[in-house]
Amino acid sequence: MTQATRHWDRLGNGGLTFTELGFGTAPLGNLYRAIPDDEAHAVLQAAWDAGIRYFDTAPQYGYGLAETRLNRFLRGKPRGDYVLSTKVGRLLRAATEESRAGQGKFFEVPARAEIFDYTHDGVMRSLEISLERLGVDRVDVLFAHDLDVFTQGSPAALQAKLDEFMAGGYRALCSLRDQGVIRAFGAGVNEWQSCQWMAERGDFDLFLLAGRYTLLEQEALDSFLPLCTDRGIGIVLGGPYNSGVLATGAKPGAFYNYNPAPPEILTRVAQIDAICARHGVRMVDAAFQFPLRHPAVVSVIPGGQGLGEMASNLAAARAAIPPALWADLKAQGLMRPDAPVG
Repeated sequence: MTQATRHWDRLGNGGLTFTELGFGTAPLGNLYRAIPDDEAHAVLQAAWDAGIRYFDTAPQYGYGLAETRLNRFLRGKPRGDYVLSTKVGRLLRAATEESRAGQGKFFEVPARAEIFDYTHDGVMRSLEISLERLGVDRVDVLFAHDLDVFTQGSPAALQAKLDEFMAGGYRALCSLRDQGVIRAFGAGVNEWQSCQWMAERGDFDLFLLAGRYTLLEQEALDSFLPLCTDRGIGIVLGGPYNSGVLATGAKPGAFYNYNPAPPEILTRVAQIDAICARHGVRMVDAAFQFPLRHPAVVSVIPGGQGLGEMASNLAAARAAIPPALWADLKAQGLMRPDAPVG
């Protein structure tokens, strides 16, 4: 089986070819529940057999577990057959089970403490350790991870880390790209505002934006996405289902932005779902397809913790969405009129 692809070549160096459906490995780091190694391997194998060739990971996902699970899976596969991204900005240190990071979020993972480090040396050490965990000789893309208020806790704390990154880690990434060690770099964050701040101050290639350009949220159209289009910056869109609510529907316990969905979100989702149903379309299919209508988006990477979720993502990637659905959503004020849908 093959998947649709998008080629990105901002720098004129041959670029990278992303499958429109990528694979985000946070769930394979035992996010929210523990899964056995063989089950994780089976999900990766199903993705590969379906033609997915873009894999994104990070040291934080299972505190090394997601990267080491990718090691087992990618071993023996020709390195030129897939695109691989990981992240920098966190260094992991051994900890006790009682003091480890990620309690209540990641389960049955190595006992590690995380240290945010966006300095030049911190980025270089992070890459070296990730290459060891992954068992590969190179990664294609490095994203500076979680430079956002959501993770850092306050605008002041974020600004301090952004300043640290631009003074150190950013220089390391530029050097790695100039030397051909990596093909591209950017940032993987939960807020478009941070991406825009960085894009206005540096030479960035790609941003992995989680949950901020979806059927529910299109504020990034105001300034950030036009900036990306103008500069040839690619967008990898994570969290297209806004942590699940656009996949599950407005059900009790549905999640939005990593937390239980508030009533106003559930109401809006129910309205979107009703319009999708009138057009005979699964809302999850429309949620996956919508970001790909924007010319800056190179790949969408929903999570897939089990074979059922992987099958649903594959179906969403193949789904045909009638133009009348987008028109109805706009007519009902449920989608911005300037959102590209062609």
